[in-house]
Amino acid sequence: MKNLRFNYRNVFFCAFLMLTLSACSKKDDMKLDDTPDPVDTPSVPKPYSITEDFDAGTKGAYAVDSVQLLTGKWTLSDALIGNLAADAKNGTKSIRLRNGYVAMNFDVAGLKTLYIKHAKYGTDATSTWQLLMSADGGKTYTQVGADISETSTTLVTDSFSVAATGKVRFQIKKIGTTRINLDDITFKGTGDPGVTVGAPDTEPGDSPGTGTATPGRGTPIAGPDAPSATGDNSNLLMGNPSNAESAAIMADNYLIDQHYYTESYSMSQGHPKWVSWHLDASNITGVASRQDNFASFTGLPNSWYQVQSTSYSGSGFDRGHNCPSADRTSSVEANSSTFLMTNMIPQAPNNNQKSWASFESYLRTLVLSGNEIYIIMGTYGTGGVGSVSTTVTRTINDGKVNVPANVWKVAVVLPVGNGDISRVSSATRVIAINTPNMNSIDADWHKYIVTTRDIETATGYNILSSLPQNVQDVIEKVKDSGN
Repeated sequence: MKNLRFNYRNVFFCAFLMLTLSACSKKDDMKLDDTPDPVDTPSVPKPYSITEDFDAGTKGAYAVDSVQLLTGKWTLSDALIGNLAADAKNGTKSIRLRNGYVAMNFDVAGLKTLYIKHAKYGTDATSTWQLLMSADGGKTYTQVGADISETSTTLVTDSFSVAATGKVRFQIKKIGTTRINLDDITFKGTGDPGVTVGAPDTEPGDSPGTGTATPGRGTPIAGPDAPSATGDNSNLLMGNPSNAESAAIMADNYLIDQHYYTESYSMSQGHPKWVSWHLDASNITGVASRQDNFASFTGLPNSWYQVQSTSYSGSGFDRGHNCPSADRTSSVEANSSTFLMTNMIPQAPNNNQKSWASFESYLRTLVLSGNEIYIIMGTYGTGGVGSVSTTVTRTINDGKVNVPANVWKVAVVLPVGNGDISRVSSATRVIAINTPNMNSIDADWHKYIVTTRDIETATGYNILSSLPQNVQDVIEKVKDSGN
């Protein structure tokens, strides 16, 4: 018993000593930075609200076909996307369903309530439709609620509670041959809905082009859909992380305003150091599809090498967007701007097509939930692992393009509003991720969440430099939960 009591005393003493040392260590840290570290709080799933308004799709015939819409692919059978005066709609288009069905080809998670706006088409007679739900990926369906009798000539909204705890998808099935309109199907729930918003940046593929390089292009024309040059919604509102300048002597920190995004370009590396842009619902309207018109940028100083559309050929690395194609679908000019090679990095295919595609889509779901986001994406280091070799590749294109070792992103999430700088507070959500540029990367972006300060330490940048220092000192130290 004496030995037993002696061992307990030792355990208690060691525990006390460790706590004492920890407290001393924290005091020492406080001398270097007077701002206390934020207190970790339990992760609470955040609510989401995603609306499919059908304005981004085109389908003019009743024959069955699948259509890429903002929220994903939908199958329309004996249905089309109508834009006539007789179509009841909120916006420019709505579904016109005759005697078939409209079905999601994707699942949504964490759903609590589904809202559907609906009405009769034109002067058609009253008819009936049903809402069906599948919890097994579309293999089997069960009806949700009772049959809906379509009597209104203007859009009305019905809500449906969802009791399922897993992933679900829906089908709206028509009974009878008279026509109805469906619009603004809204999904409300909590957590990550798992919805791919916008056509993925990797489809039909960012695999490097071969053959003859396409002609280069200059700075895009700033249309009315381009972010403001200054103030709210401007690309650099959160700051110029590296103090880049539009001067040829700043060859490795050269500021380029591409109107739809702004970047710091490195002549010696042949790719951006960082790219910054603002994202809101007006940027992802689906007016323009993915252009895939990769081209060199002719606006660089005359003596600088221009990376060509074919420069990544055979390298095992994708032409990975910084500002994604799917973040700029408001016009052809906006989408084309993202295909300039000065917006590209040599990115491991699985990094680009899985981890980053998923994270980019998640940010767009936040936009559809009533937010706007300021995004800064960049790289650092040298050496990545692509798809043609398991060893590290340092450069491609005969040494003219550096292969970065890491790819990072910082996203400042705000509810839609005005006076954005003044609205950023210590409670503002900031999501930062930092991924290795390797093809063996995990597809789950949540595994690479870091703090903004972690990225600043790795890069030497002041990423959110426009914010008051006391606000930076709090939000840059928070590691987001990812929900």
